[in-house]
Amino acid sequence: MAARPRPPFDSHDDVFALRGSLRSDRAVLEQNFLQHGNAVRLLSAHSRLIDKYLRHVWKQLAIPVRITLAAAGGYGRSKLYPKSDIDLLILLDAEPDDALQQKLHQFIRVLWDIGLEVGHSVRTVEQCINESADITVQTNLLETRLLCGNKKLFHELRDSMQQRLDLRAFYLAKLQEQQRRHARYAEADYNLEPNLKESPGGLRDLQTVTWIARAAGLGTHWSELAQIGLLTTAEARQLARHSALLATLRTRLHYLAKRHEDRLLFDFQTPLAEQLGISDSANRRASEHLMQRYYRTRLAVRQFNTIMLQNLHDYLFRETPEPRILNERFKIVGSLLEIRDEQLFEHTPEAIFELFLLMQRHPELDDLGATTLRALWRAQHQVNAAFRRNPLNRARFMEILRQPQGVLHALRRMNQYGILGRYIPAFGRIVGQMQHDLFHVYTVDEHILMVVRNLRRFAEPEYAQETPLCHQLIGEFARPEVLYIAGLFHDIAKGRGGDHSQLGKKDARAFCVQHQLGRNDSNLIVWLVEQHLIMSSTAQKQDLSNPEVIADFAEKIKNDRYLAALYLLTAADVRGTSPKIWNAWKAKLMEDLFHLTRRYLSYGKADNHLDDIRKQAVNELNLNAMADDSYRLLWAQLDDNYFMDHAAQEIAWHTRLLAYRVNSATPVVKTRLSHAGEGLQVMVYCTDQRGLFARICNFFARMNFTIAEAKIHTTRHGYALDSFQIMEAARSDTPYRDIMTFIEFELAQQIAQAKPIVLAPAGRVSRQLKHFPIGTKAEIKPDNKGLHVLSLVTGDRPGLLARFALILDTHNVRLHRAKINTLGSRVEDVFWVSGEQLSDTGETEAFLDELREKI
Repeated sequence: MAARPRPPFDSHDDVFALRGSLRSDRAVLEQNFLQHGNAVRLLSAHSRLIDKYLRHVWKQLAIPVRITLAAAGGYGRSKLYPKSDIDLLILLDAEPDDALQQKLHQFIRVLWDIGLEVGHSVRTVEQCINESADITVQTNLLETRLLCGNKKLFHELRDSMQQRLDLRAFYLAKLQEQQRRHARYAEADYNLEPNLKESPGGLRDLQTVTWIARAAGLGTHWSELAQIGLLTTAEARQLARHSALLATLRTRLHYLAKRHEDRLLFDFQTPLAEQLGISDSANRRASEHLMQRYYRTRLAVRQFNTIMLQNLHDYLFRETPEPRILNERFKIVGSLLEIRDEQLFEHTPEAIFELFLLMQRHPELDDLGATTLRALWRAQHQVNAAFRRNPLNRARFMEILRQPQGVLHALRRMNQYGILGRYIPAFGRIVGQMQHDLFHVYTVDEHILMVVRNLRRFAEPEYAQETPLCHQLIGEFARPEVLYIAGLFHDIAKGRGGDHSQLGKKDARAFCVQHQLGRNDSNLIVWLVEQHLIMSSTAQKQDLSNPEVIADFAEKIKNDRYLAALYLLTAADVRGTSPKIWNAWKAKLMEDLFHLTRRYLSYGKADNHLDDIRKQAVNELNLNAMADDSYRLLWAQLDDNYFMDHAAQEIAWHTRLLAYRVNSATPVVKTRLSHAGEGLQVMVYCTDQRGLFARICNFFARMNFTIAEAKIHTTRHGYALDSFQIMEAARSDTPYRDIMTFIEFELAQQIAQAKPIVLAPAGRVSRQLKHFPIGTKAEIKPDNKGLHVLSLVTGDRPGLLARFALILDTHNVRLHRAKINTLGSRVEDVFWVSGEQLSDTGETEAFLDELREKI
């Protein structure tokens, strides 16, 4: 008697065998890819491999022939990435009965069991048409690919979709979809760790073009679009090359991550660079070279995306308004600027800068037309040495910078289309250059243009409340193009090795000579480029209460115009580094330095600075009806250093709180909203105790507050009078009044109880710091007030300051003042300390060695 045939997949053995076979076949594909590195070949081969397994399971389960299995999404395009989901459409001729539903459930279950991560939908043709009102569903249906089953049903779906497709509506919907996606992925975090698929200039921008072209029946490959004249053959080759790089990076990323990962995370940037044969250079990491290659590709893709969408718009809409002639070279078509001769830039390169001037002078223009965009892109080679030497081009570039509006848009367009980097070759070298320094979140060219944006923004009335002093100063500043040029050159020498300020000033000097700027303006620009870091460094790392610090800084400032220019450039620079770097406390420090320096430049050194502070404090107290004798006892315990270190309003605040608590037996902790406009100011007054600073730092660390500045003072009768400027590390919903009440009660309790300090959990080091660590640097040098200045540069982490304070306490090093400067994941802190062992070179080095090791 013949044996009964065994149903397919009735045991684990069948599934296990198929799973092992699939894993083995995929491993072969991976090994082959790692040898040849051709992502396009890999994606196609992977799609064919999955086709084979799907058809096999479909056949083994004897799915009825009246229904259809189709590939969708990237799999439908035969571009299936190693770890991507497999999108499937099961197309029915009618609503399924129970038996068919069970059969389809078994089909999907087997696919998951053998290791295929599928996303599927089960629909009739009518349901597909109804669902296609959603643009995402409509796009997926347009790129479906028949795998097996009912061909007639599949073609019925394709024909129905094509008949109901409104090409113009589809174009507008995809354009809007792209705009929303760009806005979503435009945040700074996506700049450091971009999404290869979704970020602006990523694979999705290329797919948007091909989706629209496919829907219009124009083709699906760049070569096909070239054949009908939407691209040139050279442009098609360039697009294929850029697309291949993005595909290669995404493919390697999937294999490295061993999961569906499209973000170029810090974890993978260095390994990816190694796989591509990119190594460290003298001045830059391999990962920075890799990311520059990526950013330049992204810029090119965005350029092509803009050009192709304009071309497709013209093709689909074919509604050309009557042009308005501007001159013999340009015309306005609708709201777009167009050239009248497609070869204009080839025979008249001088028209390139004229184009940007016209865009500035005609605010009714929204953008450049498709013909002009393509011509501009192709004319990059015309911006050569002869172009740069042409006096007309030099004059027009300066004219662009001097326009009352549109300066930033002009510079950004020039950068987008490769013109700016060719006109200023030093700028071209830093296009796409990333800096893994833990606080810059933009490429160097983007940062430079952000600085120019901030300078322009300072002048806008609607932003006056953000930076009132900047708004006032730039409104009074003659010839603001001086600032824009300094902004363009301040970081232009990054990555060359050596001091970028010194190298950059040479480039700036050459530019000024070539563009015939006046001697005074040229000298100011060169000086600004050379000194652009000095103001932020002085404000954030030096003791502004020390008159000699102000005097030393003021000696470097030639006059009030130099001071205003430096302040404006510095504010624009810091604000353009990262959205998270600038805060109200940094703004206050810079404003304080500006006003102190302006006063010094106006009146010279004030010998009676100490008397002035006392008088100002007395005036503040008089406003509160406090008589001299009410605080005489308190002030008798405060030495000159206290009055030199504190502002008059701060002294008055302390005095009001402590005048009747001079010998308080219990700790006094008081808070108020910071005068900087952000964060809190906290005063602590108690009998001095060992480890007090560490205890306070640990308390704030546990509250998730960061200390921006600390002033540590010990009175003549042995009390600690400490003042802290604190900021929330992350925004909370707790009202400030509740936070202030908690600090005043709980911190006073902890100081009074003086229990052993239990440090806050160290927490996780940021991934950026983990993959791009910086060595801890610590150095000590004496200052002019009998103290020592300890500078600490290291990676930021929770509880760092408390640990540092305990090390000081262990070595009997006394802290007098601290300035805490956090730049992203990097800290650059300065402490004023004293201790007998700091006078001994050997003991000082031993202390620093231990500090570096433990930090």
